Amino acid sequence: MSLPVLTIDRIVHKKQARITVQFRYNSQIIQHLKKLDGYRWSASRKVWHFPDDRDRITKIKEHFKGIAVVIDKTAGKPPLNRKGLLKTRELSKESEQLLDKYVKFLKGKRYSDSTVHTYSAFVADFLDYLKNKDIRTITNRDVQLFSENILEPFGYSVNSQRQFISAIKQLKAFIPDLAIDDFTLERPRKPKLLPTVLSKEEILRLLVNTRNLKHRAALTLIYSSGLRISELINLKLADIDVVRRQIFIRSGKGRKDRVVVLAESFLPMYQNYMATYQPKVYFIEGKPGIKYSVESVRAVVRRSAQRAGITKRVTPHTLRHSFATHLLENGVDIRHIQELLGHSSPNTTMIYTHVSRKDILSIQSPLDESLKQALQNNKSNPNLLLS
Repeated sequence: MSLPVLTIDRIVHKKQARITVQFRYNSQIIQHLKKLDGYRWSASRKVWHFPDDRDRITKIKEHFKGIAVVIDKTAGKPPLNRKGLLKTRELSKESEQLLDKYVKFLKGKRYSDSTVHTYSAFVADFLDYLKNKDIRTITNRDVQLFSENILEPFGYSVNSQRQFISAIKQLKAFIPDLAIDDFTLERPRKPKLLPTVLSKEEILRLLVNTRNLKHRAALTLIYSSGLRISELINLKLADIDVVRRQIFIRSGKGRKDRVVVLAESFLPMYQNYMATYQPKVYFIEGKPGIKYSVESVRAVVRRSAQRAGITKRVTPHTLRHSFATHLLENGVDIRHIQELLGHSSPNTTMIYTHVSRKDILSIQSPLDESLKQALQNNKSNPNLLLS
């Protein structure tokens, strides 16, 4: 009689990395599985799963040796991108106290809540990685090893690594007698990636396929006013001026206030949304008076893009990129776009000149010109056609 087959894989479930064990229903296998510690059953995914901790897969394989055929689908796969996952850290009391003081130090320097959270999370991960090594003895090599063994293998982006280095530089400023030499601590070069942009037709398809009125109003406002997702979440009703068709953005990125346009074509939807949902404080709310979550907006964008048949990777920021690019294609001056987006430097806004179709479509490929001349010189030879 053949042995049952178990398949091991790795997934992200409820913001945690988990090891899954799948098999056809078998009561004996289930009873044997329950002899392992840490097991859970996911009713939504219909799968047994375990914490993705050290040697977990090896333990599962050994536990089922001779009882089932185990197929390990994690072998050869790239590691999960663990950015944004919930983390379990084992910090000493001294390290926790140090981290609390570091957070106060950053807040005292008036860093934004987002920056304080990012920097403190990276330093907490770094201290956890060092296994409570004396903080004053850490060197540049320790920082480099963290990048090599944690950030790169687990799929953190170059921008995340740059944030980590910035966090360590602030840690050096907080504890000057660290063995780290922050002058020789280099950030990796920032990648020059072009933003993903949707066409005007794709934008309309995306909005049409956003079925819920609240969600459709949120996505429409992001695109029509060029908002960041944080600006949408924090937007209060008091800062929307329907009469002047303006939105006042308070303390945007870099703590800068600015005024953006409220599209006239958005007003009927806005009025319908207000009458239907009657938000109390914020433009988009979960519970009355409570901000909507960033994760929920991102999930809405993903689902709407799938329904619309858009194969590009679409995020809320894609709508902002599309807003800027479409303004540029419509002939709006780059300086006005810079103001609407809230960019400190015009160089940041200039990236949209690289994705604008207006000037690119006016350029003729040398292949087009070569075929055109060849056809004019030899009209009787159809073999010149490439199709």
